[in-house]
Amino acid sequence: MKNYEEFCTKFVQKVGNKEGAVSPALINSASFAYGTAQTAEGIFDGSVKKPLYSRMGNPTSAKLETIMAEMDGGVGAVATSSGMGAITLATMSIVSMGDEIISIGGLFGGTYALFSETLTRFGIKTNFFDVDEIKEIKEAINDKTKIIFLESVGNPNMRLPDIKQIAKIANDKGVIFMVDNTITPLCVSPLKLGADISIYSTTKIISGNSSALGGCAVFRAIKDNDKLNSSRYPFLAKFIKGVGKIALIANAKKRALRDFGMSANANASYQTMLGLETLPLRLSRVSNSVEIIVLALNKAELNINHPSLKEHPHNKRYLNDFKDGCGTLFTIDMLSKEKAFNFLNKTKLATLTANIGDSRTLALHMASTIYADFDEPAKDFLGISEGLIRISIGLENPQDIIDDFIQAAQQGI
Repeated sequence: MKNYEEFCTKFVQKVGNKEGAVSPALINSASFAYGTAQTAEGIFDGSVKKPLYSRMGNPTSAKLETIMAEMDGGVGAVATSSGMGAITLATMSIVSMGDEIISIGGLFGGTYALFSETLTRFGIKTNFFDVDEIKEIKEAINDKTKIIFLESVGNPNMRLPDIKQIAKIANDKGVIFMVDNTITPLCVSPLKLGADISIYSTTKIISGNSSALGGCAVFRAIKDNDKLNSSRYPFLAKFIKGVGKIALIANAKKRALRDFGMSANANASYQTMLGLETLPLRLSRVSNSVEIIVLALNKAELNINHPSLKEHPHNKRYLNDFKDGCGTLFTIDMLSKEKAFNFLNKTKLATLTANIGDSRTLALHMASTIYADFDEPAKDFLGISEGLIRISIGLENPQDIIDDFIQAAQQGI
């Protein structure tokens, strides 16, 4: 709870202004005038710190980036057009044809498709492992391995990785460690646990109201004699020599943002900052509500998957490493598609949508939507059964949700 209280102060103080307009400035311009040829030259070579072009960064998005970086203890951040944009930015700034990625744990369908399908078209291989396959993960690291990637909480399999242990493996081997922390901002601080990059879909709990599509990648500072100044990442050397501690940001902008163009929209960045102001309050309430709801539904003999339950294989890890909760998610397995559909059609409170982390409770049948075109081995690995429903708890009264879900389950049988 200490983190929530700290950022209740920090977010509102950082987002608002003490002079002039209190609300952050919304700079709705795609391009920026340089004034003189000399200024233009300086902007392009980096010696003049003024906006270049909105594909490379916008002043409104820059303010969001500063706040996100402070939240995670990073040296800086790059805001993007979506969460998948943030993953693609961070990944494509590092990998080249012939490289390998190690991906650990449950994965959002879009991320799994990026790694298993899209990147293979460019000659990049991904090796997938469960969160507890530590020995196999160590053995899979080779000279071609450029990234170890995981989600702080498996979406939707709800398995929890030992982030500290995996960070140590990555750091000992000199491999970039990337954590998708979308579900657990404030609950987990990946960079403090040893990650190099933390990733967010800010569309989710950070914005909190389905109004702003966005993403963000937060980068740690490069240190003297850094593990990344090595033969594994030769392309980073020029950035480390040129800009030092912000080398990962410069690399991401030059090797991905400039050419792929997954740039943040100023309007979305503005709306995201408004969401940030209340994030600690919303996330604190939701984390508390989730535990109440899953316990009650479990006692009502629904097939619930959440690590706060004693029977979950990662319950001890949850209690030790996720003291502020693990976000808005849990799953209900209705054991068949028909029963899952009946439940979803009977619930009165849940909104059926592919989003998560909203102020209202959301639900979706996984196998017929996000994972509909995945083959059976992929579904098995990701924990997608025919009756699986993903739930994202909102700000409603927990008892109202419990009552609604129980009646939906009873009517849906």
